[in-house]
Amino acid sequence: MAKVSAKDLGEQPISKLLIKQAVPASIGILVMSLNILVDTIFVGHWIGSIAIAAINIVLPVSFFIAALGMSIGVGGSSIISRALGASHYEKALRTFGNQITLALLFTVSMVILGLTFADSIILSFGGKGAIFEPAKIYYQVVLYGVPFLALCMLGNTVIRAEGKPKFAMYAMMIPSVSNLLLDYILINVLDLGMHGAAWATTISYVICFVFILWFFLSKNSELKIGLSHFGLNYSIVKEIASLGFVTLARQAVVSITYLFMNNILFDLGGETLVTAYAIVGRMLMFALFPVFGITQGFLPIAGFNYGAKNYERVRESINTAIKYAAILATFVFMLLMIFPETITKMFTSDIAVIQQTPNDMRWVFAATPIIALQLIGAAYFQAIGKATPALLLTLSRQGFFFIPLILILPNFYGELGVWMSFPISDVLSTLVTGYFLNREIKRDLIAKTI
Repeated sequence: MAKVSAKDLGEQPISKLLIKQAVPASIGILVMSLNILVDTIFVGHWIGSIAIAAINIVLPVSFFIAALGMSIGVGGSSIISRALGASHYEKALRTFGNQITLALLFTVSMVILGLTFADSIILSFGGKGAIFEPAKIYYQVVLYGVPFLALCMLGNTVIRAEGKPKFAMYAMMIPSVSNLLLDYILINVLDLGMHGAAWATTISYVICFVFILWFFLSKNSELKIGLSHFGLNYSIVKEIASLGFVTLARQAVVSITYLFMNNILFDLGGETLVTAYAIVGRMLMFALFPVFGITQGFLPIAGFNYGAKNYERVRESINTAIKYAAILATFVFMLLMIFPETITKMFTSDIAVIQQTPNDMRWVFAATPIIALQLIGAAYFQAIGKATPALLLTLSRQGFFFIPLILILPNFYGELGVWMSFPISDVLSTLVTGYFLNREIKRDLIAKTI
């Protein structure tokens, strides 16, 4: 594999560069999503449909804690991309060291709190009735591996900020493949049930961490930090926090959404509706992998060129990313509208769940073709270091529109009101993002190139 220099982000043609950055990111997200998808299929068939609901209860909690690492990673990587673009290498090194220190402090503290209040947390996220016990088993084991997952998420964003998308792809593929192999051994062969599913996930996080540690210690990384870089610097921490809070707030809202959804759906239809939502949620993670890949590939390109004051290239990267992402999102939409029954049967043989899920899936993905603008628009503000608009646009879909809708519409339309909330919030958030992105391009990028 040819060595990729960070300077390529400011020199190669945007279309070629975006594909070069996005394809490895997409493959990595695909493998990670397939891991979640196949893991759910294994659990559904080898343990039972209740186990799918149990994992769905735990994921928002564990992912929120891990998102502390990812938010620190994304916030710091925005700084690193711009610092490399401006040839400020010492700032890039100090930022990376500060990221590691912050991630360890926050995630370990959150895991301790999470284990201390395990029962209350599981119940509050909808782990009721038959779901509680398997959820608790999975929760307690998986939380031990969450600090490793957080460091993996952090490291992955920094690898991409260096302009090394293939290594970032490997970092996402390795734990996914290992998790599936461990699932087969621990669940199917050794018959360890939920314990097996949980330990397979935790061990895969550790394997991922080992790979990322190797990358930064090897000659492949340009960021060679020393002990002095781990000491917290106020100005860098402040900038990491302001930008990283966008990602953390997004995951916090996702976790709150799961809390509301699991409780509302359990009250409306019990374990069957919670399981249906779990399956739809897996498809939300899996089906949109190429769109998320474009978004991940776009971030370092926009950040580097903005730092280098190549504003025309920034504009071109925005337009190209939106175009590619919209085409892929439309393709995903068509597949999900045509084959929801087939997809549902992959997860379970439970007749009630099979009858329930396809119509729900069609509602959830009804506005998929337009989400590219919302994702790229929000990512742009984060890439250039404008934390406030990035935060507001990131929160617009679920925080400002979706959560209020799921609290209001079910009072008038029952269960249907829950599923209607998805496309309505997609449309509203896309309109808002389009307005602010267009205004920013005119005020900032076009004005600076005149």
